[in-house]
This record gives sequence, C-alpha cells and structure tokens, in this order.
Amino acid sequence: MARLLAMPREAGTAAAAGARDIVAAHLAAGGWQVERQRFLFVPSAVLGLPVFGAGVGALGLLLFPALTGTILPGWTAALLLAGGLAALFPLALGVGLGWLPLWGGAREDANLIATRGGGPVRRWIVAHLDTKAQVQSMAGRLVAVWALGLALAMLTGLAIVRLSEPVPLAAAAVGAGLAVLAGALAGRGRLRGTTPGARDNGTGVAAALAAAGALAGDGTGILITGAEEFGLVGARIFVTARRELLADAVVVNLDTIDGEGELALVSHDARGARLGAKLAPVLAAAGLRARLRRLPLGILTDSVPFARRRIPAVTIGRLTWRTLRTIHTPSDTLDGLSLETAERVGRALAAN
Repeated sequence: MARLLAMPREAGTAAAAGARDIVAAHLAAGGWQVERQRFLFVPSAVLGLPVFGAGVGALGLLLFPALTGTILPGWTAALLLAGGLAALFPLALGVGLGWLPLWGGAREDANLIATRGGGPVRRWIVAHLDTKAQVQSMAGRLVAVWALGLALAMLTGLAIVRLSEPVPLAAAAVGAGLAVLAGALAGRGRLRGTTPGARDNGTGVAAALAAAGALAGDGTGILITGAEEFGLVGARIFVTARRELLADAVVVNLDTIDGEGELALVSHDARGARLGAKLAPVLAAAGLRARLRRLPLGILTDSVPFARRRIPAVTIGRLTWRTLRTIHTPSDTLDGLSLETAERVGRALAAN
C-alpha cells in the first residue's frame, strides 16, 4: 500500500499499469487466480459535466431576450428551453459515456478479476484503482451540480411566467447570471495535474486487499476496476461482458474510507437497501457503526452499473466535507491519512 499510495494512477497511463501489477502480484501471492480484463476508454469522457455546464450557460444567455422582450410570442422561451435541453442532455451524456470523443485517442486500462476455489462467486468486493486530478475537488463538483440544478429550476420557472407576461428585467438577469455562473463552475471539471489518490481510492483498495488477505473460504471474488474516474468504465465493462460471473451474486463496493466522518452504506434501490441492512450489523460487530443512505446527487460510484442491472449493490464509504475538498486534487496524499478504518472494514467483510 505504501508503494501504491506514493504514485499517481490515472487510468491508461504507465503508472496505473505499474500499480495494477503490484496489486495483481499481491493477490496472486495470496493464492488468488487473477485475470486481467483489458478494455479501451476515452479520457475526454471527463468533460461530460463541463459540456453540460457550458450548454446551460449558453441557454441562460439565449433565453434572456425571449424572457424580457415583447416582440416574440410568450411560448418562445419555453420552446427554446425545452429544445435546448433536449439537445444538451444526449450530447453531454454521449461525451460522459465516451460515445462522443472530444480530444485525444483511446487509452487502454484493465480490471483485475480475482477468484479462488473454483466455485461460484456469491459476493464481489469491488474497489477502483485509478485516480484523477482536476481543477476542482469533489466538493467543487457537487457545488457545480447543485448550481446547475438551481439554474435550470429558475430558468424553467421564468419560462413558465413568460407564457402569460414578460419577465422583469432583474429576474431574467438573475436567471441568466446564475446559469452562466453554474456553467463556469462545471467547466472546472477538466483534468489538471496528477494525484496519488490516497483517499480516493487508495483506502478502498486497502480495504479490498485486507478482505482478500483475511478470507478463509471461497465464494467471494475481488474486483479491482479501472477507469472509474472516467465514467465507471471498468465496472460497466465487467457488468456487460462478464454477466455470467454475477449470477445470484451481490456487490460490495469500497470507495473512499477516510479516517474521519460517518461510515455510510450507500444504496441505489430496494435491493441495495436490503443488502445494506444485512451488512450494517456485520460492521457493527466489528465496532463500525454505519448509516444506511442513498447516493447523493452529483456523486457516482462503481456500484451504480451493478444496481442498474438489478444486482444488489452497495458502496461503503466514510468521508467529510474536508475529504470532499481534498479528493480529485493533488492534495489527496498520505498526509494525515490512517488506513485503520479501511482495514477494519475489509476484515469485517471477510469474517461475514
């Protein structure tokens, strides 16, 4: 773990491949059969949110004359907003999922699929290996998402008002200004620099490896995914290409288990909530009190692709607002970090 946490691991780079080799060798030394599932991904997928933000800002400016003027019909603003969003959503989604490359070629990354004993896998313990450094932290990303939501809500309300009467100039200016501000905040999501990603997600890898080292029998698989930071690519590839390994299985994803904050069992649907309810007493028996909750808006984790395929899945994480201000930046280092909680989580899972 000291070797892993001292190096950046941006997906598709030589450093990420070296880190993957370290993890694969560690698992193999523990008696695990390790398979590499290689795939290609588009790094410009990270620009999905900036593209959406730029579109919202442009819509705010475009709507301003339609909201305040009297020359155009009252329904013009609503039509522009609806048409703009109808074009913007699939565009941003296509960029975010890598369907519409904006710059650079494809990179190669890989998942590590570790099994032992030859029997069916009933539970997958998942953690992503890759890191990402951006202009903004995860906290900044959340603020940008919330600002975009507020801007769209305000523009929608103003467009509805315009159906019956012109919107006051000040109100329209506030709506347009908020849209531009939200777009500027979202635009800070582009890549810049490198990070060792000690918390996100060195801690999750530490927990997964602690579980792998403590497991006594078979029935559990270890999945170390790649390119999570570029649109959950590794998890999506695994779910699509290796569905036979997921029959009757559950998924426990480990992502950012900091040394401070409240431990959370994050679910996406009723299946995940039931799985979380079963895991809570397991963690409590190890002295780890965890709260059940749903995934906050603006955050994505590797458990999402599994839940969308109706597979029971949860993410275990522990963080604070200070953690959110650190991750996705070069400041996410070993300084001030303890892996104790991550290791305890891994051992608790192995004992279940």
